[in-house]
Amino acid sequence: MSQGSILQTLLSVIAAFFGVQTDKNRQRDFNKKSPVPFIVVGIILAVLMVIGIMLIVKWVLATHS
Repeated sequence: MSQGSILQTLLSVIAAFFGVQTDKNRQRDFNKKSPVPFIVVGIILAVLMVIGIMLIVKWVLATHS
């Protein structure tokens, strides 16, 4: 997987997270041979988002107690 392809996959997954993927990019992504890179990046981003929310909540609770 090339560097550009990794960046394209990351940007596509981020756009999908926010629901702002363009039709052109969606068509490009669906024409890829394997969905595995999108699934892996999606899982990683979801885990990072949950960890980030947990850290923010801990910080808010610690500073307002």
